Amino acid sequence: MRTTRTQEAWVGLFVILGIIALFALALKMSNFSSYRKEEVYRVSVYFENVGGLRARAPVTLSGVKVGRVEEVAYDPEQLEAKVVLAINSGTDFLPIDTAASIYTAGLLGEQYIALEPGAEDETLKDGSKIRHSQSAMVLEELVGQVLVNLTSGDEE
Repeated sequence: MRTTRTQEAWVGLFVILGIIALFALALKMSNFSSYRKEEVYRVSVYFENVGGLRARAPVTLSGVKVGRVEEVAYDPEQLEAKVVLAINSGTDFLPIDTAASIYTAGLLGEQYIALEPGAEDETLKDGSKIRHSQSAMVLEELVGQVLVNLTSGDEE
């Protein structure tokens, strides 16, 4: 079977389009598009335990993504983990008594921070601190508590 230059050109074009499609898919899956510059303001929150929370994890408000975790570090002065959130400037209406909780998407999914607005009139600004926080639930601790409760029930 003889191939013509036209057939070779079409095959080459499809290969190039396939590579471009794979590259676009890789960018989409890696959240590389989140690197674009958006106006954000940064707030910090302290947690006793952040579990597996990592930088670039989503920050949500009623399930809607409103920002990203910018930094997770241990603060030796507070003796807790300090998490810096970069919240989109379009979400500048959050009250100062907003609460932050660490949740897991699914049973073994990635962790994210969910914000729950408070009722104060004053709002969070760049550099504010969220004072109400709920640490991550650690699966090992929960299993340990269940085992302790089961074994203590056997002794009675």
